[in-house]
Amino acid sequence: MQKPSIVSAPADAAERRAKPPVVVYPVETLPAADLGFLDAARQTLTKVSEVFVPPREARTFHVPQGHFFRIVSVDGPQVGDLNLWSAGDLSERFFSGKTRALHATHVGIGDRLWSTLPHLKPMATITHDTLGWYGWDEDGAGVHDVIGTRCDPYTNRLLKGGNYHHCCHSNLTRALAAERNIPLQDAEMHVHDVLNVFMCTGFTKDTHQYFMKASPVRPGDFIEFFAEIDLLGALSACPGGDCGMTHSSDTAACYPLKVEVWKADPATLANWTPPQSNPYPRTHG
Repeated sequence: MQKPSIVSAPADAAERRAKPPVVVYPVETLPAADLGFLDAARQTLTKVSEVFVPPREARTFHVPQGHFFRIVSVDGPQVGDLNLWSAGDLSERFFSGKTRALHATHVGIGDRLWSTLPHLKPMATITHDTLGWYGWDEDGAGVHDVIGTRCDPYTNRLLKGGNYHHCCHSNLTRALAAERNIPLQDAEMHVHDVLNVFMCTGFTKDTHQYFMKASPVRPGDFIEFFAEIDLLGALSACPGGDCGMTHSSDTAACYPLKVEVWKADPATLANWTPPQSNPYPRTHG
C-alpha cells in the first residue's frame, strides 16, 4: 500500500501552533451544585432499595427525584457502564458529550450529568466518590470517564469478526427491553453513550489514542449521585472486568456491581428547587 505523502510545514507553522488555548465553554455562569446543601442531606440518608448487577449483564433501576443513588464495588475490581433516562420520557437521556464539554473528560464530586437537547438540564449531581483521591496519574489517566462510548457488538465484529452478545451496548439493550417490555430493536435506539463508572482511561501521549488501564476500584468503593429528576437507570457490569487487559471478553475476571437507592429526610430538601428544562424557545432563527 502506498504511504501517504508528507505535507511540508508552512513557514509560519510555529506561529500557528503557538496560539493560546481557549476554554470552549467558560462555566463561570453555570449554576454550581450546592454541595453544602447536598452534604447536609447526605447525613440523613436511609437506604430504600438495592439492585445487584451480575457480571457481563445489565440491570435497570429507578431513582425518584430528590433521592440519592450509589454504584458500589462488591466482590472485586469491576467497571460499569451507566445509562440514564428521564423516567417519564426516554427521549430525554444522559448527554455524555455535553457533560464532557461543560466539565471535563472525567467527572467527580460537584459535576453534573446533563440531559440531551432540548432539555439540557442536570439529571444527577455527583455528591461523593471514594476514588476522588486518584486524580491524574503519570499516564494522564483518570477515573469515571465520559470519553468512551461503551463496548458494542458492531465494533467488535468490525475489529475481531464474530458476534459477541455481552458487550455493554447489548447488555443495556436487553435490560431496557425487559424493563419496558419492548422489542430489542426498539430498546437499542434509546441506548446511548455512557458514564464509564470506575473505568481508568486517558489518551496516549504519542498517538493520542483512547486507552484503558486496570481500575483502582476495590470492594466497598462507591460513587454517589443526587437525582435531580425522576430517573430510570441501567448499569452494565462490563465484560472487561477492571479493563486492565481487554474488554468484550469471556475470560476476563468479572464481578457484580450493586446499585443502592437512598432517601434523605424530606425536611433537608424543603428549600430545594428541581431543575427546569432549558428556556431556549426552539425558534432557531
